[in-house]
Amino acid sequence: MEWKEKGYLLSKNQFNENSSIVEFFTKKKGKVSGIIYGSTSKKLKNYLQIGNKFIVNFSSRGDGKIGYFKVEIEQVLTPLYFDNKNKLACIISAMNLIKLLTVEFQENIKIYKLIENLFEILTLIDWLKKYIFWELHFLKLIGYDLELKKLVNKEIINGKIFYSVKSNKEKKFVPNFLIESNNKDSNKNDLLKGLKLVGDYLDKSILKPNNISFPRARLDFVNRIKT
Repeated sequence: MEWKEKGYLLSKNQFNENSSIVEFFTKKKGKVSGIIYGSTSKKLKNYLQIGNKFIVNFSSRGDGKIGYFKVEIEQVLTPLYFDNKNKLACIISAMNLIKLLTVEFQENIKIYKLIENLFEILTLIDWLKKYIFWELHFLKLIGYDLELKKLVNKEIINGKIFYSVKSNKEKKFVPNFLIESNNKDSNKNDLLKGLKLVGDYLDKSILKPNNISFPRARLDFVNRIKT
């Protein structure tokens, strides 16, 4: 089996001295894993950054056998943020979520376009706020729609509007920007609450029921935003 596609690098792990096992999310094949020989060469090493976009040539001897990639760089994206550790951590976390929660060889053009959108978001002033919605959109695309607007209770305390959700154990306040589409006010504390809310939902509704550990990359991302 052979094919040629465009795809974003999701993960890279050393296979042997000169090769790596990698995963791409491609436009028409979805998530695909395989081996890149010569990945430590000067020609490839600097380009094989998680998040970069490639033209990938895939070949395999048959179903059930690991495939092989020959790649060409299509678009250098991640190195643009080497000097911005928060955005770099965001890219790694986002790619890790896609790697973790998508199925191999299952086409999903909406997720592919969502990756394209991620790099557009990172150019904006309010990129972190937009990224929280990006995560919610991704979870919706894989079948887990949080539907916050249907869950929250609205209350007015001292003339201010608050939104909350109740569980058997606690009452959680939801940042207003996640509910009010015209809300442009969001401070760092609100953004951290938004990240935590999505993270808690991810852990409780998706990861734990499937015996998946919470991704270290997202923890690192949130901790970096806190500092």
